[in-house]
Amino acid sequence: MRLRITHHTVYDYERPVSFGVQSLRMTPSVFQGQKVIDWTVDMGAAEPGAGFRDGAGDWVQLWTIHGPVEQVPVRIEGEVETTDLAGVLRGHREMIHPMVYLQTTESTSPDEAIKDFAAGPGAELSQLDLAHALSHIVHERVAYRPGVTNGLTTAAQALSQGEGVCQDHAHVLIAMARARGVPARYVSGYLHADAEGNAHEAAHAWAELYIDGLGWVGFDAANETCPNEFYVRTGSGLDARDAAPIRGVTAMGGAEKLDVKVAVERVDA
Repeated sequence: MRLRITHHTVYDYERPVSFGVQSLRMTPSVFQGQKVIDWTVDMGAAEPGAGFRDGAGDWVQLWTIHGPVEQVPVRIEGEVETTDLAGVLRGHREMIHPMVYLQTTESTSPDEAIKDFAAGPGAELSQLDLAHALSHIVHERVAYRPGVTNGLTTAAQALSQGEGVCQDHAHVLIAMARARGVPARYVSGYLHADAEGNAHEAAHAWAELYIDGLGWVGFDAANETCPNEFYVRTGSGLDARDAAPIRGVTAMGGAEKLDVKVAVERVDA
């Protein structure tokens, strides 16, 4: 499937920014399930700097903002050809050992409820069946409801209130998997509408769990499925903060407002 993605973000600052450095992790991952047809990133007057592939195999591009500017646009446009690999991240080159992803973070720290739910599936299950079982639990226990959580909501809080968005589903699944000794990480990317045309969040997130013999396998607990040709993978990390598509620092500027527009459209090859 060929997907066209447009992702426009505009930062409006309370006061002019005099200087800033941003790192963008917003380029499609390189693996057998994705082929980039074209991809451009533009930050207006900002100056592109070095780019590098980090230890997790994600492409990071640095940008420098020379002010004063009151507004910084980030415009991304491109096409990606996708193939359904049933969620298996095949052909992705990275150097970080999977065991690193057993470490917890503030967002994915398990409380007693997470540990109890994680302990539910029997020890006789294979790792893959356990991963599916945990994803099913998260799907059943956390209803999809936009606006009830925020970027600081933890996995324990999301599970306790029983609702959230894709970020929360991913955090809860990651916390449960790690509690069972399965390495897990957060993945950011895009999601096209399903085969029936039902709309999804275009900018999306899910979890990857490391399965012995298969490697990293994606699980989208929000939709109770493994990523297929409707998904475009761009970055990963220990949690949403670690996998943030845009990170950086600015001088001056004060408070900022964000305006984000994302579209993922299917196009004919």
